[in-house]
Amino acid sequence: MKTSREASLPSTVDQIAAALRAQIIGGELAAGAPLRQDSIAQQFGASHVPVREAFHRLQAQGLVVILPRRGVRVAPLDMASIRETVEMRGALEALALQHAMPGLDDRHIELLEAAQAQCDEAQTLAEWDLANRAFHRALVAPCGMPRLLAVIDTLQLANSRVVLAAGRSRGWQPRSNHDHRLIIDALRQRDAPRALSLLGRHIGTMERVGFPTL
Repeated sequence: MKTSREASLPSTVDQIAAALRAQIIGGELAAGAPLRQDSIAQQFGASHVPVREAFHRLQAQGLVVILPRRGVRVAPLDMASIRETVEMRGALEALALQHAMPGLDDRHIELLEAAQAQCDEAQTLAEWDLANRAFHRALVAPCGMPRLLAVIDTLQLANSRVVLAAGRSRGWQPRSNHDHRLIIDALRQRDAPRALSLLGRHIGTMERVGFPTL
């Protein structure tokens, strides 16, 4: 029987998936790059079984594609995939926020303000992206729908990949995060229609410019 400490340690699958996920989102593994099962297994001192399981996890998160008889490659990063992410985020985050509104209280507003403060204080794009993800997670967390939140978390990973790619190509400077503050104000006033409208506009910015400014 495993001890509580052993049970809390990440499995080999977790470690492989987390490492590859970070490399894909951070751009170390470019879109279309092949992922060699043999070399990854050797890198982690593992058999092929956990590597294949890690590939399937990453495929479910939209980060890799598994092609029959052609192997595994990093998923493409193009306008079609960006548009899909935007449309799914717009629909699902709005749904989650609708269900979250009745449960929003001052504590949740404080969590949003803390995440927004971290966005304002970020000194790098990576720091800002983590804070931005925390803001969007806090925004919808009270919805009480774990499967919906899991899908939204996956879409946020896809969004982070685009954000960081845009930063590498264009450079990045600290930004005002004005939309976040408007959303917080609407929630503080319990103005659900305005909050939903602002959220939709905020997420839609990503598609209009090709790469996200949010």
